[in-house]
Amino acid sequence: MSGTPARGESGAGARGAPSAHAGKYATLVASGILLSRVAGLVRERIFSHFFGLSDAGDVFKAAFKIPNFLQNLFGEGVLSASFIPVYARLLAEGDEREANRVAGAVFSLLALLVSLLVLIGVLAAPWLVDLIAPGFAETKRAFLVQVVKIVFPGTGLLVLSAWCLGVLNSHRRFFLSYAAPLAWNAVMIATLLGFGPRLGQFPLALMTAWGSVAGSALQFLVQLPIVLRLARGLNIGLRLRSPHVRQVVRSFGPVFLSRGVVQVSAYIDNLLASFLSTGAVTALYNAQTIYLLPVSLFGMSVSAAELPLMSGTLGDASEVSEVLRGRLDAGLRRIAFFIVPSAMAFLALGDLVTSVVYQSGRFGHADSMYVWSVLAGAAVGLLASTSGRLYASTFYALRDTRTPLRFALVRVVLTTALGYLAAFVLPGVVGIGRRWGVAGLTASAGIAGWVEFLLLRRALNRRIGRTGIPPRFLASLWMAAAIAAAAAWAVKLGIRVERPLLAGLGTLFIYGAAYVAATSALRVAEARAVVSRLTRRR
Repeated sequence: MSGTPARGESGAGARGAPSAHAGKYATLVASGILLSRVAGLVRERIFSHFFGLSDAGDVFKAAFKIPNFLQNLFGEGVLSASFIPVYARLLAEGDEREANRVAGAVFSLLALLVSLLVLIGVLAAPWLVDLIAPGFAETKRAFLVQVVKIVFPGTGLLVLSAWCLGVLNSHRRFFLSYAAPLAWNAVMIATLLGFGPRLGQFPLALMTAWGSVAGSALQFLVQLPIVLRLARGLNIGLRLRSPHVRQVVRSFGPVFLSRGVVQVSAYIDNLLASFLSTGAVTALYNAQTIYLLPVSLFGMSVSAAELPLMSGTLGDASEVSEVLRGRLDAGLRRIAFFIVPSAMAFLALGDLVTSVVYQSGRFGHADSMYVWSVLAGAAVGLLASTSGRLYASTFYALRDTRTPLRFALVRVVLTTALGYLAAFVLPGVVGIGRRWGVAGLTASAGIAGWVEFLLLRRALNRRIGRTGIPPRFLASLWMAAAIAAAAAWAVKLGIRVERPLLAGLGTLFIYGAAYVAATSALRVAEARAVVSRLTRRR
């Protein structure tokens, strides 16, 4: 298509510059994610109030590993990378009829495959639990089997919900798809509050598992009416002869494997943690919940908004590369502006962060300090993980799903080797208790994440030209984050901690305000945009 102007969206675009709509779409994604994540943090705080770092809490968190594994494999990540590039391009070309046929075929294939997996999962639960938590004693193992059988059907509904997300994002309806998990969280919270004061920990875990299934159904149903209205003429059927459906299937395989090896890495962390001590699995889950908040808000939001825009870019190879470089560099700057202070907060103020989210009831100050160590380890790879998502999305927009797969394989091998050394060997070498090895698991995963990111960046630079964040820009962000952390520490040392929720929220607010002020003083353009947006709303 030489001679056709490169466009980020049909009919609009600039030479290599990111579309003005990209920031708006990323904001919509981030807003939806923020609402759902805040609800998730409320859910986790209530869960910690009733369970603390207990055997029942370990069982419940471990039970969700296999369903979450399948959801992540077949859900948003894989569908976004395989379905959205094909579907969004058909929409950009004006072929809505074929686009809706592809959407119907993908739904049919997904529903068939997920139904079989859910059936197998329920029947094979006694064997699957030995894979996710082989270190559990017999009583914990027996209860884990019950919970796994309950939560598996809800997983299938969440995967179908991810199909809705693919359709909505391709039509630039970003908010609903990412706010829909509010429904799931609301049902979980209602279940915990309704039955928590009346049931013991193990019966409450069972009831909460049933609540998760009901919440999964509600999350799917709240999106379905809008999806059916947007995809008018949606026709359910396999249609394996369609070249566009075959393209989705061909892309699905490598992305499925790529996501699979990443999930294997998370599975290995969970497996190793089950051998460490009581509460290690829950502490790992708690730290990952907090860690995923900035990943989702500032990494996923930009990547999710850019993928359909990049996929719809039309033009010859040089024009497409120019547009992609502009979008990628602008997206990396937006990600770094928010991720750098998040990583600094996890390292320097992690005790406040964990106390704000979890410290209540059975979850005490010592538990907050323990989770802080795990969170600090996770901070090591936070910037690499979020930036790597955007690089991977750029490969997916170019219909290249194999390159990210190769580098994901490198990551999982490194994570496994380093994780074992950090969890079981290093604590003995430095003379600390083995329970602290769980922090080594997250730190080793972060190191492996940096290796994957550097490989992705090098490969993409060879393909479309030089990309990346200027070192001076990064230095300004880290300097501002360090200044803000020092200010927050000064406040932290001067306040009383009888009420950790209020003290933590106040200190973190000061940290955020100091970071924005410092980046503004350093003339960071993203900071000026944030200040302008806030003052304009007033």
